[in-house]
Amino acid sequence: MKDVIYLTDENYESEAVQSSIPVLIDFYADWCGPCKMVGPIIDDMAAKYADKAKICKINIDEQRKLAIANKVMSIPTLFFMKDGEIKERISGALPQSVLEEKLDALISL
Repeated sequence: MKDVIYLTDENYESEAVQSSIPVLIDFYADWCGPCKMVGPIIDDMAAKYADKAKICKINIDEQRKLAIANKVMSIPTLFFMKDGEIKERISGALPQSVLEEKLDALISL
C-alpha cells in the first residue's frame, strides 16, 4: 500500500511541481472538522491510485509559506495538478466519488 506524501517547503517542487504523474494535494489542519472528514478519503485514494497519481497533504499550520504562496484561504482546499500546473482547485469536503472522477479525468489526459 502506498502512503500519502506529506509536502513541505523542501519537497514541494520535486514531489508536486515536477511530478511526471498527476498530483492531488489536500491542504488541511488537524483542528479542522471538514478536513477530518476528507482525511480518510485521501488515505484511501493514496492506496487506490498508487501507480497512477501522487496523493499528497500539506498541513497549513506547519507549512504556512506553502499555504500563503498557493493562496489557500479556506480548508480543506484540494489541488488537482498535472505537468506542474494547478488544473483545478476545490474548497470544502466532497465525496470520494467526485474526487476520483476529477483525478481520473487528469490521468486520462
